[in-house]
Amino acid sequence: MSIEEGKKAPAFTLTDENGKKHSLKDYAGKHVLVYFYPKDDTPGCTKEACGFRDLFADLKKRGMVILGVSPDGAAAHQKFIAKYELPFTLLSDPDKELMTNYGAYGEKMMYGKKVTGVIRSSVWIGPDGKVIKHWKKVPKAETHPASVLAELEAYEKG
Repeated sequence: MSIEEGKKAPAFTLTDENGKKHSLKDYAGKHVLVYFYPKDDTPGCTKEACGFRDLFADLKKRGMVILGVSPDGAAAHQKFIAKYELPFTLLSDPDKELMTNYGAYGEKMMYGKKVTGVIRSSVWIGPDGKVIKHWKKVPKAETHPASVLAELEAYEKG
């Protein structure tokens, strides 16, 4: 299954850092950003998460829900959230099923070599459940949150 802008986003249900289940349908009527990252508390992933943390109030004010997804389990997510005071939900995808469905797991280049792993990417799903924007490959983790906010602001202006 591939992600296409303008098409319905694939449904999912994953557990968060506290073991609570979250389904895409729980967020019907809201803008949802599902961002995929390789690993809790690593340099790029920390910069990206802290960027979303720092812009969280602006994103939330505009009605956007942030859901971070990695293969890490609940314990790693809890530590990551506590260490960096992250105000949003982190979901666990240990089987990489959602990542695969959303094009966030597969072949990528790392240090000049082809490897299989988590592809840093994001999917913005609109209130109607359709994909508004798909960042297939986030080039810079540290600037991505600001790009998301800029896209949301431009969308609001029409």
